[in-house]
Amino acid sequence: MRIIFIHILTIILICSCSNSETYSITSPDKKISVTLSLDRKKAVYYTISYNDDVVLQESRLGIKMDDAEFLDDLDLVSASTTNSVSDRYTMMTGKRRDITYQANEKTFSFVNNDQREMDIVFRVSDDGVAFRYHFPGQSSENKRVIQELTTFKFKSDAKAWLQPMQVAQTGWKNTNPAYEEHYRMAIPVGTAAPSEAGWVFPALFESNGTWLLISETNMDGRYCASRLQQQSPNGEYMLGFPMAAEVFTNGALFPESTLPFNSPWRIIAVGSLATIAESTLGTDLANPAIKIDLSFIKPGQASWSWAILKDDSIVYDVQKQFIDYAADMQWEYTLIDVNWDTTIGYDNIKELADYAKTKKVGLLLWYNSSGAWNETDYHPKSMLLTHASRVKEFSRLQTMGIKGVKIDFFAGDGKSMMQYYNDILKDAADYQLLVNFHGATIPRGWQRTYPNLMTMEAVRGFEFLTFFQESTDLEASHSAMLPFTRNAFDPMDFTPTVFGKIPDRIRKTTNGFEIALPVLFLSGIQHIAETPDGIKTVPEYVKEFLRGLPEQWDDTHFIDGYPGKLAVIARRSGNKWYVAGINGEAISKKLLLDLSFIDSNNGYMITDGAEEFSFLKRNITRSDNLALELKPNGGFVMVFN
Repeated sequence: MRIIFIHILTIILICSCSNSETYSITSPDKKISVTLSLDRKKAVYYTISYNDDVVLQESRLGIKMDDAEFLDDLDLVSASTTNSVSDRYTMMTGKRRDITYQANEKTFSFVNNDQREMDIVFRVSDDGVAFRYHFPGQSSENKRVIQELTTFKFKSDAKAWLQPMQVAQTGWKNTNPAYEEHYRMAIPVGTAAPSEAGWVFPALFESNGTWLLISETNMDGRYCASRLQQQSPNGEYMLGFPMAAEVFTNGALFPESTLPFNSPWRIIAVGSLATIAESTLGTDLANPAIKIDLSFIKPGQASWSWAILKDDSIVYDVQKQFIDYAADMQWEYTLIDVNWDTTIGYDNIKELADYAKTKKVGLLLWYNSSGAWNETDYHPKSMLLTHASRVKEFSRLQTMGIKGVKIDFFAGDGKSMMQYYNDILKDAADYQLLVNFHGATIPRGWQRTYPNLMTMEAVRGFEFLTFFQESTDLEASHSAMLPFTRNAFDPMDFTPTVFGKIPDRIRKTTNGFEIALPVLFLSGIQHIAETPDGIKTVPEYVKEFLRGLPEQWDDTHFIDGYPGKLAVIARRSGNKWYVAGINGEAISKKLLLDLSFIDSNNGYMITDGAEEFSFLKRNITRSDNLALELKPNGGFVMVFN
């Protein structure tokens, strides 16, 4: 009996110890708190609180490798002291130029039943939480991750703003996935995704007035990109891996590497909607910039014929017109799109590049990334598949005076495809070429690591307005969604702004709305959709505004908004503040804007005139409570010197 009693007492003590094994780490301002705990099965969980309110309930952590499991029966070997982490860096593109990151860091070291080691590292900053898995030690053979049990569990009354992931090898010419769906807005947590592909990052949630934006960053080519799985029972979303087809031909799908080995950082911005709109977590946790000569990296604006005129415009004479157009608008670039290698030819492209140089315009050229993973016919195709072929082509482009490449139609998010992106960016940097990826994933912080990455599509952008009336109908709400989701952490090549009619489509947004987009949307190169003929129809002051668009932003300030309904954001370049606002709904709205953060008192505003597709310009005085009215699907820009 005494032995049985001692055994029972031991079990009680073990359970009691397990339940009491909790560890906390807080943000520098003490508003965000993360608690880590082990349950009775010795599985690891974490919770997140904001202002003492639990905004992410007990969520799972764990990794399954092909030769080891770190799910249950984990022993906590050590928990480090809380260390202060700080970083200062400069961005060529994005919300602000000079960025300071400060966080508190704590590392938890575990062993499994086989005494294999795994660390979980948490960093908590004033704008959110980041964590990653680290596998220490040394190995000559690759270790392969086959499942990650990371989850995000929300309260039952939380709401979600989520974009469905596209099923691999579907869509036009089997070019999915490309992150090109509309977001489902304010849906109940736990709503299943429409297909087994799940939901994409970034994923936005609101819980009792607190906003959380989930994504990942620091993709070095050893890990696949992730998403949220289709099912989220009881509001618990599990991280998912790509579908089998999302690979470079014969390449790896799942993460694999020799040891030591890190997962990407899982990042969760936490706070107000202003926190989401102003956060730089996506680059704060990315690898620092590679060592390259930065002198060739010049953000800016570009003319682009294909947006409205499509394939038939990719001929010598039309492209020369668009070079002249860019020069007149004082834009830095002209993008020449698909099939240029045959419709214009290398020799004539070199001639156009020389001509553009005399106009102080740089040329960008389109490429098809794909090998066997889709059925696209556009070309140049399959010329970038190996390091040797890239060196040959990129060196030729550099000799021709080409400034950058747009590369389209990637296969998805598998580990080998992530490596392909990294390899392209490295090789392009060697030949001083800027890069724009289309038909692609989201950057996940690459714009910091590779400063020559100007932008990536990964959005249902302007081209879809020309393809489908449904997209044209939803442009306003979709655009008002993007600063809080897709464009919150990473550059986005939406290719905005048209002031006239879209062929075969009925436009639903006003010109005030359209002129706001190049300020509201963040992209290292902003490809403007409007044509030379279209720009001739607008007032001179509109042209002057577009001529003066800054190439880079020094700071960003959220003013007002709600995902899908309204977005008003200010951006500073030097001493100038630009304020852009769009109405995502087909109802008029009266706004009272707090502009107290702006130093200058005087400025001007361009907004909607009385007639359809017209403008109105008026002088304004900065006010702590500036009143204005937005038309349905309308917008404005303000400039304060």
